[in-house]
Amino acid sequence: MTVSLDLVDVDSLLTEEELAIRATTRRFADERLRPSLPEWFESATIPARELAKELGALGLLGMHLTGYGCAGLGPVAYGLACLEIEAADSGMRSLVSVQGSLAMYSIWKYGSEEQKTEWLPRMAAGEAIGCFGLTEPDFGSNPGGMRTNARRDGDDWILNGSKMWITNGSVADVAVVWARTDDGVRGFVVPTSTAGFSAPEITRKLSLRASVTSELILTDVRLPASAMLPEARGLSGPLGCLNEARFGIIFGAMGAARDCLETAVSYAGERQVFDKPLSAYQLTQAKLADMAVELNKGVLLAVHLGRLKEKGSLRPEQVSVGKLNNVREAIAIARECRTILAANGISGEYPVLRHANNLESVLTYEGTSEVHQLVIGQALTGQSAFR
Repeated sequence: MTVSLDLVDVDSLLTEEELAIRATTRRFADERLRPSLPEWFESATIPARELAKELGALGLLGMHLTGYGCAGLGPVAYGLACLEIEAADSGMRSLVSVQGSLAMYSIWKYGSEEQKTEWLPRMAAGEAIGCFGLTEPDFGSNPGGMRTNARRDGDDWILNGSKMWITNGSVADVAVVWARTDDGVRGFVVPTSTAGFSAPEITRKLSLRASVTSELILTDVRLPASAMLPEARGLSGPLGCLNEARFGIIFGAMGAARDCLETAVSYAGERQVFDKPLSAYQLTQAKLADMAVELNKGVLLAVHLGRLKEKGSLRPEQVSVGKLNNVREAIAIARECRTILAANGISGEYPVLRHANNLESVLTYEGTSEVHQLVIGQALTGQSAFR
């Protein structure tokens, strides 16, 4: 028996186009991603370039941007695509988010026309992969303390420094790198073939294993003046990009939660305990009911924030509400589902613990829970408590 987890008829809030995009993305996730994910997670390797081209062919890379080969779809359609991809794996959604909402968005929003025409069509098609270099080994939640620097040398720029925990870094063709200059923090479009640039992969991860994560090392990287993003000055540039990525996470985390809950409902219906299905026990139903309520609330919140974004009225603290709530609830759902599967819950034959492990990273990146609490706290009190 197929059971719908949409208890509050969220589908009635979606347009035909949004439903079609969701169906297409779900089919891709089911047919292309799910069969290989246990192996990719186990081996900590993915065919990133192959997947990027396939995602590009579906129009899923930079799909919420306009022009330059991008699909130009709305925020809710983009969010639903993130939800379906993360229902397969958070690492897969990270590939899409970093490509579209960080690397592509920063060029689309802040780049020159030359930079846009050079990179965006290829990135939208998945022919070029991008990464986004902001976080450093000693500066995550406080990007203003970054040590990566860029100095002028005639008409050129010379970049030195390092970045850490960079998705797509080792497979990227282009990196958007943020660096301190005499004119404040500025962004640079760095082809990864540039002399002095390297991106060693970070290994031995226990989370996001089906994702490429890297360190970026810049040693006297010489770039022409045209490499700077002309429209980004100060931290507002990279932080604006982070809000784009956080928006996708608001939807995506609910995809991971849904997959866990679907697995738990199915398992509980089939597992016999004391001569009847596990799902027939009150304690099990209480767990399932509570998780379904939180899942539906999270999806409703995501769609509502998407509609605000469509109108251009979405505020940063609202993004923080969505990211804080939905990731926190998703990881709680994953952990609770693991208890329903009991020992089987830790097996790679089921996706639940893989999702839980992945969500440990999602809980931290694009702003820790504590950072989002402080954003919300400032909106409530008018007082900044970051320092």
